[in-house]
Amino acid sequence: MELIASIEADLQRLKGMVEQQAEKFDPANPHNKTRDGKLSQEGVECCYRLFDEGKSRYTVAQQMKISFAAATHRFNAWRKAGGAKRPTLLG
Repeated sequence: MELIASIEADLQRLKGMVEQQAEKFDPANPHNKTRDGKLSQEGVECCYRLFDEGKSRYTVAQQMKISFAAATHRFNAWRKAGGAKRPTLLG
């Protein structure tokens, strides 16, 4: 019984870790934008992480609900910062 309880506790801990990561960089997260509709620091990092995953500017624009021009601007900034080899802005 202790083994089962230990396994269940580990499973819950792992599920919590996955949920936190998914929420932190979810393109639909309202914390990605400021009140005036601009991308927050978290939103910029979310865009960059989507580019890190190989997503296109069109896909990033759709997922982040930003214009294609804004996604292109972020793509160029991402490339200038080093692309996938850039230091991340957030943990």
